[in-house]
Amino acid sequence: MFQNKKFAALLSVFSNSFLIILKLVCGIMTGSMSVISEALHSMGDLLASFIAFFSIQKSSKPADSDHQFGHGKFEDLAGFVEALLIIATALFIFYAAGHKIIHHHFDSMETAPGIIVMIISVVVNIFVSSYLFKVAKNTDSAALLADAHHLRADVYSSAAVLLGLIVIHYTHFYLIDPIFAIIVGILILKTGIKLAKDSSRSLVDEALPGDYRAKVEEVIEHNFPDVKIKSMKTSKTGTNKNIQLEILMNPDFTLKEAHEVCNKLEHEISILFSDAKIIIHPEPYTF
Repeated sequence: MFQNKKFAALLSVFSNSFLIILKLVCGIMTGSMSVISEALHSMGDLLASFIAFFSIQKSSKPADSDHQFGHGKFEDLAGFVEALLIIATALFIFYAAGHKIIHHHFDSMETAPGIIVMIISVVVNIFVSSYLFKVAKNTDSAALLADAHHLRADVYSSAAVLLGLIVIHYTHFYLIDPIFAIIVGILILKTGIKLAKDSSRSLVDEALPGDYRAKVEEVIEHNFPDVKIKSMKTSKTGTNKNIQLEILMNPDFTLKEAHEVCNKLEHEISILFSDAKIIIHPEPYTF
């Protein structure tokens, strides 16, 4: 699992590096604000890819004396930082495009190179983002999921820039260039805000979705008729699900018998959620 995540993160790093060079050279040569904004978008993606790569390296380390519950939060933190980078990129694009519109800097430009570069960008990012989404889903990686969303946003923004360049090519209406740069910024900003909300849920220990609780209750009801749930607390740390249970059981159980019930219950829950960290606290109760 770790190797798959590592390869996916490295693939994102290399693809973003390639696209940055391509877009930046093209944007400077043609003077297209929308193409340059796409280069900046890819720079944000590249930095996000590096963050994802190093957070995956860090989060894969076992628990130690300083991080006794593991290093999973590093992925959640990386996802939040990536979201802030996306938002910052969008705000810069708004500033640059707005400056161009206000000061009427609408120079003629050669659109053919930009059209070719945007087509390449769309194709590359569709392939890489699809692969990242697949690996992120299989490994439940917050960092890779954020990175995949970055690249998928790049697909939409590159397609918008491509459309704008095609319109400019046939109409020579150069105001479209900064307008489409702003459209790119809006798409980027929307993605950044969504990712910030999603990644912050784990950082503030938001409870897991209700179906997790329902599945645990079903396991207890079907396999442990003498056990009742007093309370259940859940959260998520990186790829791990944290489940803390307080259960009520027969007070006549010996310590050994109570321990065996807890072990069996933990095993059954682990079958449901292989990446769960489970803590069970038994209390006596007369049924």
